[in-house]
Amino acid sequence: MGVHGFPLDWNHWQINDWPKKLDEIRAVTDLPIWVTEVGVSTFGADEVQVFGLQRTAELLLGEVQRIFWYSLMDLPPTWEATTRHKESEGSASYRHFYLGLIRADGTPKPALKHFTPELGICQWFHFEDHWLDFAVDWLKKLGVKKLRTGISWADWCRPNAIPWFDRQMRALKDFDTAITLCFTPPSRGKAPNCTSPPLVPEEFAAFAGEVVQRYIVNEVNGYQKESAPAIMLSER
Repeated sequence: MGVHGFPLDWNHWQINDWPKKLDEIRAVTDLPIWVTEVGVSTFGADEVQVFGLQRTAELLLGEVQRIFWYSLMDLPPTWEATTRHKESEGSASYRHFYLGLIRADGTPKPALKHFTPELGICQWFHFEDHWLDFAVDWLKKLGVKKLRTGISWADWCRPNAIPWFDRQMRALKDFDTAITLCFTPPSRGKAPNCTSPPLVPEEFAAFAGEVVQRYIVNEVNGYQKESAPAIMLSER
């Protein structure tokens, strides 16, 4: 069971409510709980992220099976944050750009030195992302073992998509990676946006099957990795 939590940026509950929130989840499922995204932005101040990282680790480590801190890299200001409501969210939208432990210019933030690899990292890579190798170098430097990233159905439909995703997954081969399948092509959704359910569910199923075959079945058969990537379906 995957849960998200951003109490210092978006949620209407305080960071110290994490134990109570986890108890609410345990009351309705016997499944293992993963905190698939948790983070704190530097939108207001770098010091807020330092506090949030340290307190999050205190509250969550040992309480759930996996934790993925979001994220390693800030979103460059010239890129678009993939959100449901974009700028209509006001300052809530702009916080998306400041959730990294490393700024968009490549310089570390103060919270980086407080990161523990007991936390995993959730890092989305954009299509042909120029930060891929830089980010992988930092993940290894930090001792990260567990990583969550995405393979976008919308990007899978682009020209040259397969060479890009092959490169991405080769770069991430040393991590215990959870792959999230996300982002509906606007032309293939019930509504023309990336969060829409697919108009034809079989098309999404075919995409998911291709990803599983290429990056899990082939990987296990070809390289005999101890642990193949896990697949997660996203609400996005």
